[in-house]
Amino acid sequence: MSKLRVLAIDTSSVVATVAIMDDEKLIGEYVLNHKQTHSQKIMPMIEELLASSELRIQDIDVFAVASGPGSFTGLRIGAATMKGLAHAMNKPIIGVSTLDGLAFNLPYCNYIISPIMDAKNEQVYNALYKWIDDTFYIVEEYRVIPLKQLIAELKEKNETVMFTGDGVPVYREKLTKELGELCKFSTLANGMQRASTIAELALQRAKNGQFDDYMTFKPFYLRKSQAEREYEKKCGRQ
Repeated sequence: MSKLRVLAIDTSSVVATVAIMDDEKLIGEYVLNHKQTHSQKIMPMIEELLASSELRIQDIDVFAVASGPGSFTGLRIGAATMKGLAHAMNKPIIGVSTLDGLAFNLPYCNYIISPIMDAKNEQVYNALYKWIDDTFYIVEEYRVIPLKQLIAELKEKNETVMFTGDGVPVYREKLTKELGELCKFSTLANGMQRASTIAELALQRAKNGQFDDYMTFKPFYLRKSQAEREYEKKCGRQ
């Protein structure tokens, strides 16, 4: 039986990352954490990684993409890129939550895992995870939540929490002050989006036959865009 080969990208934040993985190994991964110019960089990164891996786009069996939450523009670029490739190759697409990917960067962690992506205005995109008997569980579903509310919730749980994501440098001082010894932080490399984790989670879904339809696939945002919120405010809907 031939190996299942996945091409994955994550453009949900300032990080642009591309990976190719098969059933047995991570073949290659590019990560660039410098300026959010995904529309210019993501296709050249894909092309270069394929060339370096001595693969053609026809050799890819599944196209995987971080589906959100995150940057509205970044998510749209990522979705459009992978939908286009999946359509051109007539291959399946799989969307993986950005938060799942961030949490999966910390395998077999003994603490509650709390990815936090900065949603501005003292709010974060968040979900809570735990590894139980070597299995990865979501214990609080995807949400956009005021940081103050998240801190109160975690204080009530009174368990050690491992924070990861781009909200960490923004809110690290406040989290440390409020949670004290209950508060831990991931390493720098594991605290950002990695296409390799998106690829591995997508592989798990692919083996279970859980695919998305590239014709109908859409990112999920958890909240309306700033432009939409400002328009509704202007129209008196808030």
